[in-house]
Amino acid sequence: MAEDSNTRLPELTARAVLLGERIDTAGLERRDALSATPLAFRVGQNAGMAVVFRYGVVVLVGLDTLAEDEVIRGVAPRVIDPFSMREEETIRLTPLDGREERADSDGVVRIADFSPERMLVVADALAKSAALAHDERQVEEVMEAIEPWARTLSERGRRPAGRREMIQLIGRGLLVQHHVAGRVAVSEKPDLLWDRPDLERLYARLEDEYELIERAGILDRKLNLISETAQLITDLMDTERSLRLEVIVVLLIALEIVLSVFQILWGFRH
Repeated sequence: MAEDSNTRLPELTARAVLLGERIDTAGLERRDALSATPLAFRVGQNAGMAVVFRYGVVVLVGLDTLAEDEVIRGVAPRVIDPFSMREEETIRLTPLDGREERADSDGVVRIADFSPERMLVVADALAKSAALAHDERQVEEVMEAIEPWARTLSERGRRPAGRREMIQLIGRGLLVQHHVAGRVAVSEKPDLLWDRPDLERLYARLEDEYELIERAGILDRKLNLISETAQLITDLMDTERSLRLEVIVVLLIALEIVLSVFQILWGFRH
């Protein structure tokens, strides 16, 4: 079966599309499904297949544009919080040329066959890369928003004015943290590898090609910086608020003293 697929399809294209925050796969199950988690099924008569990941990504393998659009339209009603800008990742898959399975620098992945198991491994790495690309862009936007604030704090020694803007910045940072933490566990390997340990080397090559662990580590460090910055903003706001309350209390005490003195002096005069 694998050899026949390689003969008919010397090269396949795999494309990952990030549609939204999550995809509700309940009710999408099929009797002819190739996998339940993630949900994978054949599309068309050839080696084409679609893989639906709950964290918002659909991977389309060996499909033309019309077939891809049809799959996406079928999944779209199940997308929770769809994104206006869809992140995409594309690679080409070709049979081996006599050497071991690998991911070449030109974006071509050479694999032993086009079996569903290998396609699932490829889809898992490709989907994680697409999700990471979206998260990286979101984090960069928050970092760019933080930079002017940090520059003003460094130059003037105090936070910029605009309490509402700062609260929005804190909320944006927390929202990105929630999205990244809850989207996909990059460090976790596909469940398929428990049954097919022979595919671990292929997944490791793809993991290295897309630098999944390294990118996740960089994201984690940036998120920690965002968290620390949000905490700093909160502390400064609380300090300023406490200082204003203390000043108000002191002024009230001083006013009370002045009034008491005035009453005493007024009593002496009359």
